[in-house]
Amino acid sequence: MMGAPTVLLVLNARSSDARSAALSLIGQFAALNVDVRVVSSEAAELGELSGSEMGGVLLVDPGPTASAGCDVVVVLGGDGTILRAAEWARDAATPLLGVNLGHVGFLAESEEEDMASVVSAIVNRTWQVEERLALEISIFFDDGTTASTWALNEVSVEKVARQRMIQVLVEVDGRPLSTWGCDGVVCASPTGSTAYAFSAGGPVVWPEVAAMLVVPLSAHALFARPMVISPRSVVALDVASQSPAVVWADGRRSFEVPQGARIEVRASDQPVHFARVLTAPFTDRLVAKFELPVAGWRGRRSE
Repeated sequence: MMGAPTVLLVLNARSSDARSAALSLIGQFAALNVDVRVVSSEAAELGELSGSEMGGVLLVDPGPTASAGCDVVVVLGGDGTILRAAEWARDAATPLLGVNLGHVGFLAESEEEDMASVVSAIVNRTWQVEERLALEISIFFDDGTTASTWALNEVSVEKVARQRMIQVLVEVDGRPLSTWGCDGVVCASPTGSTAYAFSAGGPVVWPEVAAMLVVPLSAHALFARPMVISPRSVVALDVASQSPAVVWADGRRSFEVPQGARIEVRASDQPVHFARVLTAPFTDRLVAKFELPVAGWRGRRSE
């Protein structure tokens, strides 16, 4: 019989609600013999754990290896906190279990009132693992240098100067598609379809659909519509204007890109794993998160 799981606890340390929830979880896990790890920089914000290992909590360094040896990463906060935790969980393929203590918190399936169910699922190892497509990003500069990163939600190429658009030549699978004079272009995963791409007018894509989205930002062009493309495709964005641009990955990692830079985006071979403890389908989560009007629904008609 397997022993109690090991949990990496990640929180929005600036939130008093997240700090209180973290201390409560640490106490509950200690009573249930669950091993807990906390990133040292966040433990300092908890006060009681600063600079020591108290209550069986092990302090670990932040970084891609933070979740190594853990069974699950429990995240207390909003989507930004989950995106940060993904950076510490992806390499080790450790699943993320998000508890929303932010606003919409679309990446988190659980709310604060579900905490008891979360604890029970962890202790009894009853979570289900769901794979989410991630994006691999390669940046090629005119001087021959390169840079690379990845994203769970999206990569965006955006203008820096507020008063000037940028010119972006969009290419799909080695063939030119169109040049857009625009504020930028977003390439998103299905997970990111409810984030930046959604606010730019892109479609909502169900998480189990393998696809990539290309969404122009305020483009001045006859053909400038959001597109859903194959996960086997490669999207290239060539910066064709002299106006400065910046590449953002999940709004967390950025690279300045001058004229002549090329950004290639493809589906990554390395997904991000999520731990699911609730059985609600994505449709129900969509309705709940966006408070969609469903009054009058009478359910499925009998055969």
